[in-house]
Amino acid sequence: MLVSVLTLGCKVNEVESRSIMKELSNSGIDVTEQLISADAYVLNTCAVTVEADRKCRQYIGKIRKQNPLAPIYVCGCSSQNNPSRYLEMENVVFVSGSGKKREVISAVLSGSTKEKQSTVSEISCEYEELAIPDNVSSRIFVKIQDGCNNFCSYCIIPFVRGRERSRSQDEILKEIEASVGKTKEIVLTGINVSSYGKDIGSSLKELCSKLGDYPIRKRLSSLECNVIDDELLETLKNSGFCDHFHLSLQSGCDNVLKAMNRHYTTKIYAEKVDLIRKHFPNAGITTDIITGFPTETEEDFLTTCDFAKSMAFSDIHIFPYSERPGTRAARMPQIEMSERRMRAARLAEIKKKLVNDFLKKQLGKTLEVFFEEEYDGIAEGYSSNYVRVYSTSAHSGELLSVTPTKLYRKGVK
Repeated sequence: MLVSVLTLGCKVNEVESRSIMKELSNSGIDVTEQLISADAYVLNTCAVTVEADRKCRQYIGKIRKQNPLAPIYVCGCSSQNNPSRYLEMENVVFVSGSGKKREVISAVLSGSTKEKQSTVSEISCEYEELAIPDNVSSRIFVKIQDGCNNFCSYCIIPFVRGRERSRSQDEILKEIEASVGKTKEIVLTGINVSSYGKDIGSSLKELCSKLGDYPIRKRLSSLECNVIDDELLETLKNSGFCDHFHLSLQSGCDNVLKAMNRHYTTKIYAEKVDLIRKHFPNAGITTDIITGFPTETEEDFLTTCDFAKSMAFSDIHIFPYSERPGTRAARMPQIEMSERRMRAARLAEIKKKLVNDFLKKQLGKTLEVFFEEEYDGIAEGYSSNYVRVYSTSAHSGELLSVTPTKLYRKGVK
């Protein structure tokens, strides 16, 4: 029997899907993550935007084209949010949500397809431990927590992922130990990594300090600025963490941040960026910014643009605001989508200059680069501060110190 496990959405979803694959494999099932003809399919869905929801439902049709007779088992955030939409779809025999992934595994193994079934229910307050996946990629993502308590006014995730819950340190360390010798880099990921440990009497700092002895390059995924302090930054430096920080911003205007229910001001955010650069002078600091949020005026947007320039970000992920039914922001008066997109395009021009400025600062500096791919005699990888680096003297799989001398393609060489 061949089961295809397909994933839409974030890195957390990818990690969970690989754990599902491992559990099925341990039970003697052949598995693949490719969209090919298979005997059964598991679709792990995303609900971060309305568009993500739509793509997940469309994907059911793509699956049916591969095998019109195969049963489809659906799980994840989109089905947590609206299970009935999936139960109505042809070939879908089982629907669960973002929790209880083991129930999906059990349903596939039982092979019962006589009646459609949904097990979507309130999400547990306990972290659900799944099998450690077979991590064979060059960069391994290790999930350390799930859920979010922030309730930003534009975000559906706390409703479909549940409250914050942390994975035990023992299980995290066990997975990292299993990765030693298989990869050069791990990334600690989750829905809200900054909250790690609060529910189990620990902290992100304590976890990171325990990773110092492992001979693997380490990164943190997206962080909230409020978690940044001297103690955490010193711990990261002493424990071998990369000098790259993805510090979510969303808006550079205090009025908009308040309407978004973000729990900081631009003054606090700027202080945290300064603190990072005090400990990591050449840090790459990337961020997310939403344009066209319901309360954002033209003046607010220009304030955000000026703030982004002052932060000298090394990259910005830009998203035109997408209203999400069920959130507070969706009930506010909306800005025309054309205006949201125009603001995103204007901010993209600022981003282009900021990225270029940061790349120029890397020329002549020694960067630690993990080369992951190699094409036509040119190796490509990322520096510790997340700059794309190209080299004709390196090879895939090598971790080397490189001094770039020129801008090249999307990075430096």
